[in-house]
Amino acid sequence: MDYLGPEKIIKKKKEFYMPCSHNFYKNPPQIVRGLMQYYYDNEGIQYLDFFSGVSVANCGHCNPEITCVTIEQLQTLQHTSTIYLTQPLVDLAEKMAEIMPGDIKRSFFCNSGSEAVEGAMLLARLYTQKEEFIYLEGGLHGRTYLSSNVIGIPMWRTDPFLDANKFHIALRPWKKDLNIDEAAKISLRDIELILEKRKGKIAGFIAEPIQGNGGIIVPPKWYFVEVKKLLEKYHSLLIIDEVQTGFARTGKMFAIENFDVVPDIMVVAKALGNGIPISAFCTSDRIANTFTKPSASTLGGNPVSSKTAIAVIEYIIKHELIEKASYLGNILKKGLESLKNKYGFIKEVRGIGLMLGVELDDDGSLTDLILEKMKDRGFIIGKNGLGRNVLAFQPPLVITVDDVFNILTNLDEVIKEVL
Repeated sequence: MDYLGPEKIIKKKKEFYMPCSHNFYKNPPQIVRGLMQYYYDNEGIQYLDFFSGVSVANCGHCNPEITCVTIEQLQTLQHTSTIYLTQPLVDLAEKMAEIMPGDIKRSFFCNSGSEAVEGAMLLARLYTQKEEFIYLEGGLHGRTYLSSNVIGIPMWRTDPFLDANKFHIALRPWKKDLNIDEAAKISLRDIELILEKRKGKIAGFIAEPIQGNGGIIVPPKWYFVEVKKLLEKYHSLLIIDEVQTGFARTGKMFAIENFDVVPDIMVVAKALGNGIPISAFCTSDRIANTFTKPSASTLGGNPVSSKTAIAVIEYIIKHELIEKASYLGNILKKGLESLKNKYGFIKEVRGIGLMLGVELDDDGSLTDLILEKMKDRGFIIGKNGLGRNVLAFQPPLVITVDDVFNILTNLDEVIKEVL
């Protein structure tokens, strides 16, 4: 096959695509193929992917066990819309009920995380008959109207007309110069002050159990338990955004299970389709029963995405990816902590399972250089954080122990190069 190559793709992108879209690397490769934990570029170079297309390919790129199900459904029935009866939609809803925490049972399928967050916030308003929301500094929840109002990262708040009167930001449970417990207590007090000040107006509090784009921020184990107690006191809902954290990544099916609390509403996307667009907002019978006015989705939960998602869930369970993420995550984290002890410019290693972040004492330029040099060695890692100075390790959960040691060895060598 004749490929355009990176330079011509960049030229076309500059001419025909919106200028808001940027790519990693000064010298980006053209990715043309994926297989399990690997990408391949137009020159046939193999890259070990440790970012999963931002936490999407949990089961690996183009996983044969999953893609064969997708292809079969593509050749059988692609589309009907939710106004007609199809079996994959209800089979997936039933499968989701089996794996959801607590009393969460009902799902509404959409196409993206942003759309599902929008639906979750609408549902919270319908149930509580309240209008306002609390969100965390450092959170990222989407690009639609409601979801963009609860973005806590300045660089992603692009709408000049966001409504600060109805959406109230609280400190995230991590802050410079404070230990995690002290910061979480301040965050909790901040949430209570907003709830008290806006008494009778807060529909819900939305948060990622582990902040992804915010820099792999992990609150203390008690944090969400106490947050939910506060919300219940003020008759508000806990909405948990599992778009990046869901489906085995943290050594649990859902990251909120690490914190011993059941949310009122939960949002999932990304890894549910392993690359096929699908998302959902999910809740209990009690809350779902208030969503009775007509609503439909032309493409949400279509037969192809639904059958794929069922195959994804079955693959995770069959191949014990939950246990694998926990086991390999512990090995990777210990290795990263060893590098922290070796290099003073590594400030902190954070995360659970195979969702880990390494914060550097850097303005972002050294972070970019490390990413570039790792790419040149055949390794794809991500970056995030409010200062874009956190190396992000969110690989496909099908990686091996050898892959972990391989990336640690090369990262050690690259750090020596750049210092």
